[in-house]
Amino acid sequence: MNEPKQVGKGILYSLVVVFALMFVGSLLISLLLSLTSLSESSFSWLITLASFITLFIGGFISGRKAQEKGWLIGALTALCFSLTVLLFQYLGFGETFNLEQILYHAGFLGISAVGGIFGVNLQGSRT
Repeated sequence: MNEPKQVGKGILYSLVVVFALMFVGSLLISLLLSLTSLSESSFSWLITLASFITLFIGGFISGRKAQEKGWLIGALTALCFSLTVLLFQYLGFGETFNLEQILYHAGFLGISAVGGIFGVNLQGSRT
């Protein structure tokens, strides 16, 4: 089994990638909204899909770094992401998750765990 330090680095690295991808995606969508006549409601499905793909990538990266127990490492990545979002939301706006957000974050947990499984199992050669 990998040492906890290695697992922690994998989760941290994947979270940096997830937040960077979320930032770039948010920037692109906000530019589209400000430069075109499109409304935010026309992007809601795209934003949701991009969020799930981003968490899948994060789970994949953490699973690849950990090299074992991808489902657990991917799930931990999603839990860390959800905890960070909850802290920002609570500390910044004084609100907790509503039911819709809980369902989204449960989906993030599942898709990130699947990404971790793929990350572990799609490695070329193991040492």
